Formats: sequence, C-alpha cells, structure tokens
Amino acid sequence: MDNKYFNIKDTLYDITEKSSEATDLLAEVGFSNLKDENMRKTFGKSISLEDALKLKKINVEDFLKELEVRMQNYEMQLTNEKEVVKAIGVLPCPVKTPLTDAFESYLKVTSFGFKLDYEFKAASMGLDWLKDTLVNESEEKLPDIFISAGFDLFFDKSLFGKYEELFEDLTQLEYYNEDFNNEYITLKDPDKHYSILGVVPAMFMVNKEELNGRKMPTSWEDLLSTEFENSISLPMGDFDLFNSILLNIYKKFGEDGVEKLGKSLRVSMHPSEMVKSHIKKNDKPVVTIMPYFFTKMVKKGGPMVPVWPKEGAIISPIFMLTKKEKKEQLKPIARFFASKEVGEILSHNGKFPSVNPKVNNMLNKEDKFMWLGWDFIKENNMSTLIEKCEAIFNAASKGE
Repeated sequence: MDNKYFNIKDTLYDITEKSSEATDLLAEVGFSNLKDENMRKTFGKSISLEDALKLKKINVEDFLKELEVRMQNYEMQLTNEKEVVKAIGVLPCPVKTPLTDAFESYLKVTSFGFKLDYEFKAASMGLDWLKDTLVNESEEKLPDIFISAGFDLFFDKSLFGKYEELFEDLTQLEYYNEDFNNEYITLKDPDKHYSILGVVPAMFMVNKEELNGRKMPTSWEDLLSTEFENSISLPMGDFDLFNSILLNIYKKFGEDGVEKLGKSLRVSMHPSEMVKSHIKKNDKPVVTIMPYFFTKMVKKGGPMVPVWPKEGAIISPIFMLTKKEKKEQLKPIARFFASKEVGEILSHNGKFPSVNPKVNNMLNKEDKFMWLGWDFIKENNMSTLIEKCEAIFNAASKGE
C-alpha cells in the first residue's frame, strides 16, 4: 500500500519532513499535535504512519490516495509556477529526426529549474512561421533559443537584426574547427552575438555527357563565363542557400557576377530532383549547384561528377541565438547543441560540416569554404542587399 511518495513504515516525522501537505492531512485526521515543532520531532519520530493511522482507525489505503492527490496537485502547481524557457527552430531535413531524438534523450537525463517548451520543424516547412513569431511578438515574449540557417532571417533589421544585442554566444567553444578557423576563413562571430553550429555547403555536380567540348568547370568564376549561359541548375527553392550564393557572388564578382549567374540559369530544381537531372529527356543542366549532402546520393560511375569549387564551397551557416538575460538557464542547452555528439550528427549524418573542434568533418585539405565574412555582414543591410541581388538575377534570367 505504499505510493510513489511515501512508505507506510516511515515515521510521521520523516513523512512531514518531506511534505507540508502530509502535515496538513495528518492534522485534519486527528494529529494536530504535529503542527507543534517539538511534538513533531518527539512524538513524530516514535510512531510509523501505518501504526498512527491504525491508532485512529483510519483506512490506510484511503489516506494514501488522498495524500497522493494532494502531492500531485502540489507538483502541478510548482510546474505551473516554473519559469518557461522557449526554444524554436528549423533543422535541415536530413538531420531533423536524429537531432530531435538526441535532444529528447538529453532531456530525459537532464534536470532544469525551469519548464522547457520547444518546437523544431524541418526546413521543408519553410521560415514563414518563424518570421511571423518575430514580427508579431514583443521583445519580452521572444523565444529564448532560435536555430536556423538564413541570412535574411538573422540579419534583417525588421527581424532578428533589431534584437541582436539581446543575444550572446553561450556555446563556450573557445575556437572553431580548423575547417572554419584558418587563413581563408574565420567563422566565429567576433562580437559574440551569434553562435554557429555547422554549415550547409553548395558545390557542383557536372554532367560530363552535356559538356559538349566545354572544359570541366572547377570554380565559380568558370560558371559565370558565357559558355555556361543557360546551362546551370540552381537551388532557388532552398532560400537560405540560394540567398547565400547570390550574396557571395555579389561580394566576389559584383553586380556583373550576379547578372551572369542569372544568365547561366537553365532550370530551378529541388536538390532531390537535381540528383536525377541526368536522366531527364529535356532541360538537362550541364552543372547543378546543390547542397553537399545531395552530392552523396548521386550514383557513382554515372555521368554526374562532384566538383568542390576552387574558391571554396559557398556556405549557409546554421545559426543559433540564445538570450543573454537567461544565460545561466540556457548554457547547458547551448552546450548540447554545440557538442561533439550533435556536431557528428550534422557532419556525418547530414554532410553539414560542424564547427565543433573535436569533430572530424572528413574533408580533403584542399576543400575550402566561401564565406561573406562578419565585416561584410555588419557593413551591409542583408535583406536590402538580397532584394537587390534577386532583382538583378531575375532580370538576367528572363533576358531583360
């Protein structure tokens, strides 16, 4: 007849030490002397709950049921009074399930002094729901953790951009993986507002059968040449990566480069279509620009050949923002998402190279990354610049 809270062999003192609800209920059934601290320590230590209830001819089972109800109500009240920490985000589709499973396993063995409310969706769901949250909520009601890729989302002055000072990098990674901390690239935010967990790289898949005498393209510059006009498939449906491509081409080659990229467009495809583009009867692109993950799905021995651009694979970082006003509560969660375990899920399961220095991203030494750089981001309004690049690209792709 024990329950999950008490053992009937426990003394009244032990039981009242654990719960004021037990003290109140015992007083109600005839042990009002337990309200006196001296009596509770002397009399309470001399008799078990079972014997005390028998002394008063009280049904033990009924008493325990009532006590359990009161304890459950008390716990519910405590839960409702706990501070709520809210986490939302968009996770890359290939790793959404394993990341969510790992996070839920972590939560099962971790105790917080707050209630965690979280919602993570697959990137295929888009970002509109996340943008609505930012536009419609007040500063105080903003979620405490955000995870997503997207320059327009995180640097738009009407979205995250206006809240930048509220956030602090709580991952406590002193330095990033050498893949992202070298003479070519420094990915860590020097102002310590933005955390980065990993990146989505864009690279080429070249259909050798469609080259028709053209030299194998090995760089972004090659793709902008006139011989590749109307020959390239771009991931326009993947807004995060496409915007990153536009911005990086603009930074390196100017408006002229964005215009040439527009002229090169033959077709827009989802990455899952891209890996099968060589079997299409019509509109076969010569070069398909796609996320690194999807290049691993292309059948070996076929006409499609992966090419890592000489200037580097253009990257769309996977950002995490954490509110600095709740840094003590958020540190353990931030550390989890920046951990080697999560890094390996990103890198090994999804081919999204991790910034965690303990993760082997299994890249070749010559595989570099192309990144806008923090100075460029701070000096430009990203949302305005994206709109400008889109306008140039769209006009060129339509022959205007």
